[in-house]
Amino acid sequence: MISRSLGPEFGGSIGLMFYLAKVCACGVYVLGLVEAILDIFGKDPGSTVSHGLRVLPQGYWYTVLYSSIVLLVCLVVCLVGAHIYAKASFAILLVVTVSLISIFISPLILKPQRFNITHTYGNNHTVTVNPSYTGFNGSTLKNNIGPGYSLDYSTNTMMSFATVFAIMFTSCTGIMAGANMSGELKNPSESIPKGTIMAVSYTFTVYLILFLILSCTCDRLLLINDYAVFQRVNVWPPLVTIGVYCASLSAAMCSMIGASRILHALALDQLFGLPLAPAAVTSSSGNPWVSVLYTWGLVQCTLFAGQLNVIAGIVTVFYLLAYAAVDLACLALEWASAPNFRPTFQLFSWHTCLLGIVSCVVMMFVINPVYSSASIVLLLLLLLFLHYRSPTSSWGYISQALIFHQVRKYLLMLDSRKDHVKFWRPQVLLMVANPRSSCQLICFVNQLKKGGLFVLGHVQIGDLDLLPADPVQPQYNFWLSLVDKLGVKAFVDLTLSPSVRQGTQHLLRITGLGGMKPNTLVLGFYDNSYPEDYFLQDPVFCEGDRGEGDNFGVDLPSLQAYFTPVRHAESPRSLQPEEYVSIIRDAIKMGKNVCLGRYFYQLPPESKGKTFIRGGDSVKTIDVWPSNLLCPGSASYADVCSLFLLQMACVLNMASWWRSARLRIFLCVESQSEDQGWLAKEEQFRDLLGKLRIRAAIKIVTRDNVSCTLGEANPERQNVEIKAVPEDFLRAVNALLKEHSSTAAVRFLYLPHPPSIADQSQQYLTQLDAITQELGPTLLIHGVTPVTCTEL
Repeated sequence: MISRSLGPEFGGSIGLMFYLAKVCACGVYVLGLVEAILDIFGKDPGSTVSHGLRVLPQGYWYTVLYSSIVLLVCLVVCLVGAHIYAKASFAILLVVTVSLISIFISPLILKPQRFNITHTYGNNHTVTVNPSYTGFNGSTLKNNIGPGYSLDYSTNTMMSFATVFAIMFTSCTGIMAGANMSGELKNPSESIPKGTIMAVSYTFTVYLILFLILSCTCDRLLLINDYAVFQRVNVWPPLVTIGVYCASLSAAMCSMIGASRILHALALDQLFGLPLAPAAVTSSSGNPWVSVLYTWGLVQCTLFAGQLNVIAGIVTVFYLLAYAAVDLACLALEWASAPNFRPTFQLFSWHTCLLGIVSCVVMMFVINPVYSSASIVLLLLLLLFLHYRSPTSSWGYISQALIFHQVRKYLLMLDSRKDHVKFWRPQVLLMVANPRSSCQLICFVNQLKKGGLFVLGHVQIGDLDLLPADPVQPQYNFWLSLVDKLGVKAFVDLTLSPSVRQGTQHLLRITGLGGMKPNTLVLGFYDNSYPEDYFLQDPVFCEGDRGEGDNFGVDLPSLQAYFTPVRHAESPRSLQPEEYVSIIRDAIKMGKNVCLGRYFYQLPPESKGKTFIRGGDSVKTIDVWPSNLLCPGSASYADVCSLFLLQMACVLNMASWWRSARLRIFLCVESQSEDQGWLAKEEQFRDLLGKLRIRAAIKIVTRDNVSCTLGEANPERQNVEIKAVPEDFLRAVNALLKEHSSTAAVRFLYLPHPPSIADQSQQYLTQLDAITQELGPTLLIHGVTPVTCTEL
């Protein structure tokens, strides 16, 4: 029940704790029965001679022997089946009821009397007391109202409120008996609430009457020196004896049956793997006999405690923890506002659930802080074990419902109108055609997002009018499994569209929710090279158990078969240069920053990322070129686009994998120019870096050789127009980059504004291809949003 409400991790750990509580409770009831038997049939501790019915020798090992025999009887009944116990329970109820009636009428018949009670402590120390039975007496009731805790004659320890509560609470642990035997009930949803409420009400009333009778008729000395006092003050003591024997034996069998059912459920859910696998075996009638044997063995271990009061505290702590978990399940379902949470029993609210949780936890620590702390630590360890074991389940997780409830609330609070540049972070939409060739770029962008939104977008070409069903929905599991295998924190958004351009527009507009929407579009680079197949390089995709699927049925062969092989010489391109450049232009019109990633297939898998960045003896660098290299006349290093480059480089440098890399910024100047204004600009730039708290090395690079290849071409070209430049100029820019950034781990370059004329798209891409030729991992960036602030 808890597993289906809170998920397998929480349910499995609480289930095991509840099972252990049932095991200990069974031991308590067996020891209680043996204690009652020895009160009647046990020899006097100080005598070796039998007197009347007192023929059973007493001692620690004799107690263990008698308890083992009683437990063996319980085992035989449980192995035959729970139906025998269910049929006998009504007869037991009649016997116990007759015993209770005899207790109720005895004070009306018996006269006051005195008793002689002797207790032996150790080998030679004997204490004799002479308590009295007064009958109904106001003075007796008055003397018994106060606490007055004293020495427990059975364990020779001082009693307190906590110890008395722990012992008494074990009499109320049958509240979950109906739930434990729900598989045996014809209509559990109706029988369990009614039966539980009736049982609790009946038990509460009976205990209250018994407490009043004892308080009014027996003096304190009698109550603290004879735990079987009802046998002494009854018109026919054997009735009480029979009632105690029947109730104790019934409770022991109920606990063993309930524990075995819990263990059987844990085994069926395969939460703890091989150790509990045999417990799933059942007989032809459905009786889980192996789990009964497991339970019998563990209960036998608890019997070595030898004293009922010794393990009562452990039982109470475990039960309180389990009851707190049941309250937590109801509370979580109520708070999650799950539409399908429609309990037939509605006389509860989250207030009562919370009160139950707090009460259980407080009483745990009042009873025994050590046991309580140990049980909570054990619970947390089991939670971690089950979480990392990741058991497969389709039960639903309450955590998902609670997360949805909270995320919706906080998304409404995340007002985009309150955004401020000081708290800007990248929120990236990465368009992926085929992950086989894009996995390194996906992992790189995952490092670049700095806790922001990261969405993998993919456009399926097609028309829904011509298809019998939406082809996109079944694909999500494959993409999400890819995300799991890569270990990136990304969402997936797929769309169906007649063209990649329209699909990208759709995703830019509708991806995200509220204040969490992409502000940056990342694309792979458009060139004529044939991509590498990442699936053939990373061990995650080519090693391990290829037949083992994930929790949602996607195994490695299916994942590899779904994503088609990378483009080769005979594969037609689905995206033309004009459409690719139009996507860039559309994103800029929509106010989105654009990044183009090239050569990221050269980055190693993340398992080797730190080694690659440290580069052996020398630390790798992140190089930033904040000026437009295709426009030598533009020497502004503080425009929006340049500052966006700096911000993205700093964000990457803050990521865990790239923290050891050094940041370098290259400023291009013309040393032969008579205008020495670049010196002032450089000083201003250094001052700006200080205000922005960017730690970076500034490198001054002369581009005289680049400028001379440009000839008489107009250096102050309009950004929206791409004019022809000499090939020598492009080669010189590429050589300049190679000369100074050949050893960098990654390079950030200024991406010029795309042309507004579609016919210039191929020329634009050719220029970008020429200046980045054979550079290594490079990110060309065009920023349109302010991202830095010098104010406090």
